[in-house]
Amino acid sequence: MHHDGTLSPRVVDVVRRLDELPHVEVVIATGRAVEATLPVMEQLGLLTPGRQTVCSNGAVTVEVDPGTERGFRVVDVVTFDPAPAISLVRRELPDALIAVEDVGSGFKVSTPFPHGELWGEEKVVPVEELMADPVTRVTFRDPSSTSEEFSELVERMGLHGVSYAVGWSAWLDLAPEGVSKASALEQVRRHLHVEPYRTVAVGDQRNDCEMLVWAACSYAMGQAPAEVLEAADRVTGTVEEDGLVDALEEVLAELA
Repeated sequence: MHHDGTLSPRVVDVVRRLDELPHVEVVIATGRAVEATLPVMEQLGLLTPGRQTVCSNGAVTVEVDPGTERGFRVVDVVTFDPAPAISLVRRELPDALIAVEDVGSGFKVSTPFPHGELWGEEKVVPVEELMADPVTRVTFRDPSSTSEEFSELVERMGLHGVSYAVGWSAWLDLAPEGVSKASALEQVRRHLHVEPYRTVAVGDQRNDCEMLVWAACSYAMGQAPAEVLEAADRVTGTVEEDGLVDALEEVLAELA
């Protein structure tokens, strides 16, 4: 998906062709919240009953269920106490924007985020409320910093008891310790009775590293950071070059 939120027609076509094959299951694994993931699945033709989807960097797994009010059923949710991490980051970055995920609705935020960066409803609440209850994810955003500065800060702080991923900008996602796209996909794999050697993954960001190592065959998009490229078995083209098409065409050829 491009930064403007669009999908190439070539990408849509190859995903649909792959998903139409017998004994193949296409699973979306994303850092996005559920409500931001379902519209993308619809564009890809993947919004089919019973399909499981990994959201929130592995902390939330849902199953498409058109019979429910929201269109999905929660399969698994993993939470953690956000208070220690929020307190630590606030000491280092007192002006950082903070959001905690409210599964199925949106986010509670300390201050509104830049337009288009969060999906779903944004509800501004006191920081004390952000720290009050267990959550699936905490997001920090500092529009005045770079991803490199954020990475250095995270290393210096030594966050404990959580998993974290620094995004393409000054964006930090915290998840429950040990939770990642890989940990959630392993549960989906078992649910689908797919053998480990028949797993393929494609990713382009730091929150994909565990997933790329987990898969039997993995591709990193060409524009991915160095540590993501190192985690993958193969490298394909960039998003702008429709590199996903090249990767999935290879998968299709190997399945033929």
